[in-house]
Amino acid sequence: MDLTLETGAWLLLTAAVVAMITRRFRLPYSIGLVSAGILLAFLPFAPQAALTKDLLFTALLPPLLFEAAFSISWEELRRDFAIVTVLATVGVALAAAVTATGMHIAAGWPWIGSLAFGVLIAATDPVSVIATFREAKARGRLLLLIETESLFNDGTAAVAFSVVIAAAAGQNGSPGGIVLLLAQSIGGGFLCGAAVAMAALLLVGRTDDHLVEITVTTVAAYGSFLLANHFQLSGVLATITAGIFMRNFRALGAISDRGREAVDAFWEYAAFVATSLIFLLMGMRVAHQDLLAFWKPAALAIVLVTVGRALAIYLSCWPFARSSQRVPFEQQNILFWGGLRGALALALALGLPAGIPRAQAIVTVTFAVVAFSIFVQGLTIAPLVRRAAGAQPR
Repeated sequence: MDLTLETGAWLLLTAAVVAMITRRFRLPYSIGLVSAGILLAFLPFAPQAALTKDLLFTALLPPLLFEAAFSISWEELRRDFAIVTVLATVGVALAAAVTATGMHIAAGWPWIGSLAFGVLIAATDPVSVIATFREAKARGRLLLLIETESLFNDGTAAVAFSVVIAAAAGQNGSPGGIVLLLAQSIGGGFLCGAAVAMAALLLVGRTDDHLVEITVTTVAAYGSFLLANHFQLSGVLATITAGIFMRNFRALGAISDRGREAVDAFWEYAAFVATSLIFLLMGMRVAHQDLLAFWKPAALAIVLVTVGRALAIYLSCWPFARSSQRVPFEQQNILFWGGLRGALALALALGLPAGIPRAQAIVTVTFAVVAFSIFVQGLTIAPLVRRAAGAQPR
């Protein structure tokens, strides 16, 4: 059933309790939420709500993307823009190719299903990644690389997924048609996000009322996403663009100093709410997934996704080894193991068209991979991050 106000209130109360417990025992918040969701699913009075594509895409994903993008400073990003771009394009392609090829050959999945899964599972979750690394005291360039790579990674994975689905439906399956679809989705998403952000900046530049500024940023976050989706463009890229523009583009107007504090606090809370609901509902959904029936393809997928992520990071960073953008090997290890999966991968899997082969298997295996990344990688990444962060200059 849909998420009602009453159910949402109970879930948020649960999230608040989980937040206090995880902080007390120094555990990753996402792990506490998923565990709580699994426990809730078996209680007789468990909240009745389902994690659906519409709930993820329409309500919960835009604030997560906007909050992450709004925290990025272009001045800091510009120095590492080249390597972040390579990681989010070549890296995503490598990871998706390894996973898709392996699932086709070893699991016997049809090519279309394998490609759809390979692309959607290549999307790392910026919220899980950023939260985990901030809790582990990552800072400086390491945190910037983690934030921007995971955020841009989502954008390119979402675009690639839409192209695979369009090709599966027989729309522009030729190489020229695929290139055109990519250009339209990427360029159109960027333009939608930029247009909405500029219109929003025109408004906020004429007020110093922090409540109005919060309202305008909310409209920008959801408006950019919905506008791009209306024209079948990349809503993910549109919202990311809107967030970056509103933080960094000041020619048309800017959020006031007082408003900046209020806006930052609001979006931090909005991201907390969205994250809490996603991972609690994910835990409830995992509890009802028939993971045992798909344990072989799930285990294979976990191995392939891990290998694909390793190749994506190490091969993408290699060309920069002798440049000013060189990424130390220890930080490459962190980027590799810290590629957690989450909201976007689940949203894309839940939104698979009925005609995609092995759709149910893809959904279940996606939940298994996401659960592995949260519980195994999420619990073991902190020591690596603390060691690398401690070696960085303040």
